[in-house]
Amino acid sequence: LLVISFFISDHSCSIRKRFTHSAQRLSQKIQQSQCDALNEDSGQLPPTLKMTQQMHNLSLLQTKKNSGPSSPNAAKRLYRNLSEKLKGSHTSFDEAYFRARSDRLSLRKTSMNFQCNEAMFEAVEQQDLDAVQILLYQYTPEELDLNTPNSEGLTPLDIAILTNNVPIARTLLQVGAKESPHFVNMESRSAHLSTLVQEAQQRVTELSAQVMNEGLGMDNTEKEKQLKAWEWRYRLYKRMKAGYEHARAPEAPTSVCLMVTSSTSLTVTFQEPLSVNSAVVTKYKVEWSCSEDFCPLVGKIIIDNLQSLRCTITGLRTGQRYYVHVSAYNMRGWGPPHKSTPAYASPSNWKDCSGREPRHRGHTEALERLLQQVRAAHQHYNCRESSKLQNAGRKQSVSRSLKHLFHSSNKFVKNLKRGLYLSVIFFYKDNLLVTNEDQIPIVEIDDSHSSSVMQDFLWFTKLSCMWDDIRWLRQNMSISVSSSTALQARQKMLSAAAQLQNLLGTHNLGRVYYEPLKDRHGNILIVTLREVESLYSYFNGKWMQISKLQSQRKSLSTPEEPTALDILLITIQDILSYHKRSQQRLPPGLYLGYLKLCSSVDQIKVLVLQKLPNVLCHVKIRDNSNVSKDEWEWIQTLSGSESVESMDHTSDCPTQLFLYELQMAVKALLKQINLPPHQAKHFRLYTQEVLELGHNVSFLLLLPASDDVCTAPGQNNPYTPHSGFLNLPLQMFELGIVACFT
Repeated sequence: LLVISFFISDHSCSIRKRFTHSAQRLSQKIQQSQCDALNEDSGQLPPTLKMTQQMHNLSLLQTKKNSGPSSPNAAKRLYRNLSEKLKGSHTSFDEAYFRARSDRLSLRKTSMNFQCNEAMFEAVEQQDLDAVQILLYQYTPEELDLNTPNSEGLTPLDIAILTNNVPIARTLLQVGAKESPHFVNMESRSAHLSTLVQEAQQRVTELSAQVMNEGLGMDNTEKEKQLKAWEWRYRLYKRMKAGYEHARAPEAPTSVCLMVTSSTSLTVTFQEPLSVNSAVVTKYKVEWSCSEDFCPLVGKIIIDNLQSLRCTITGLRTGQRYYVHVSAYNMRGWGPPHKSTPAYASPSNWKDCSGREPRHRGHTEALERLLQQVRAAHQHYNCRESSKLQNAGRKQSVSRSLKHLFHSSNKFVKNLKRGLYLSVIFFYKDNLLVTNEDQIPIVEIDDSHSSSVMQDFLWFTKLSCMWDDIRWLRQNMSISVSSSTALQARQKMLSAAAQLQNLLGTHNLGRVYYEPLKDRHGNILIVTLREVESLYSYFNGKWMQISKLQSQRKSLSTPEEPTALDILLITIQDILSYHKRSQQRLPPGLYLGYLKLCSSVDQIKVLVLQKLPNVLCHVKIRDNSNVSKDEWEWIQTLSGSESVESMDHTSDCPTQLFLYELQMAVKALLKQINLPPHQAKHFRLYTQEVLELGHNVSFLLLLPASDDVCTAPGQNNPYTPHSGFLNLPLQMFELGIVACFT
């Protein structure tokens, strides 16, 4: 049976090889007939023709699936495989790419650059945008060797530009492609193209004579193929030369905008020229001067990375007026410059306003002194603890560990009774860390709690910034513990946190959820959340899917009277979503925030968006986070009684654009909080400072009337926002700002 199976396998392989060989020969004949039927004037090379003399002997045999090419023939086959996949159907580039992804070729490292480079040249020469995009998707620009000229002294970008193939040229520019360094000026480029045309024409003439003299034969058939390839290449070079001769220098860039981005820098943004019958722009030049006629120039920057049409000019003098203009370049040279809007700008910042006293003068120094005292006490404690640990014997350590294992207070809580508890949620995707009894890790803080638990909870939330210092805090608090109920309750919170750290074997318990969960049984559950990077094995724990844990809990609990633990499991998805959203950071820019507070007996809450609860309700004014001196001085001129809706943006002033952007932001923000514009006549801008949160994120504040900034208990809120908002405790809001923007 074994011999028979081997025979059958060998026989089937030989049949498969003969079938593949026959199919390839048939494909070659079909492609050859298509080549002969092509019009001579068409600029497209048939897939079977040889592109250059260097690629004359490339094989047409198809490589096996998932086999790596071992010779330069792979470059030709690589392009053909891509083009065949795209020509087989009219699907989009994305579909073709993902369909080809499963059988992507793994090129050998020694010949990777050459093969990919040749395949890219062939794709550009045949004006095959889809193949170019696939190559750029599959390989890096370094692997494709985009900026190395070929034997004709051209790069792929040169060919795309000279043939005026704008889509391919822009695609290549986006990944950092550059023109050939051989063309130092326009004359050298023109002379080089003329040489290529003459050489191709001469080669066509020689091959035509050889074909006519030799007549029929195998050698003559090969010569005819070479002749067709050189005829195509001759037409390509002629088209490239004609494209160069008919092109002209580019127009000036459009939408040149100048912004003040700091007290020592300006940023200019611009758009491509409105090109009509001009070649593709390959670089830009930004120049600046202190005089309006740009004489003399202070500096210039050449931008050849066109992924972002943006340039930041640094090292400028604060308060100095600078004029900026931008010009574009293509293969025909530099075009005319376009002046910026506004025509000039002075590097500055809102803090540069004369006569302005720093609002937090001395605060930084006082905080630094306080931190030094804390560090000194912390260092003294660590030294004392380390000496104690060194003097303690191993026997005492082992006995303490054994006692820790069997002590009842060091176990997780299974069922909640009336009391205060601490729970930790470690999650990875849709998995939660549970105990060996399939329970969420919970420990008891106290079997009773006072009515002032909210203040203790808000104090406890700050521990999420210093989990590593729990032991030190317990030591220092135990020294100062008196008959104070608050101090005793907080000492118990620290003990519960330390207990969870010991049981799980990790210090970091995550961030505290913004409110404790309460039930009708008198239980209060404080929840901390932490997203981990992998399914790490913690002490006394295992991982379980959320749906499985919820289904197990449903079968055990009574839905009529859910406990705090039931509430936690029911709302776990909302709690996890809140945690993820609260860690999102705003993109850089200047924002307009809406400050609205409400107070109760024991806390103050801030109105925030549910989808981004770590910042105020806001809309973006612009991408530039800096507020210049001129803009800040204009904000100071706004009177408190002036309606933000009546701001005049028709006046001719340097802040006109900022005025318009601010007015649009005010309208969008009022719409977001469901407030008609006519009710905002008493709204005002906060004019004491710009809130700089860090990471180039700044806020201007829009405030309601003085009596409506904070709604007191029993007072009706005149501004009712749409759904999707949340009233967050002020301390939790501050912690969110600290965690995301510092």
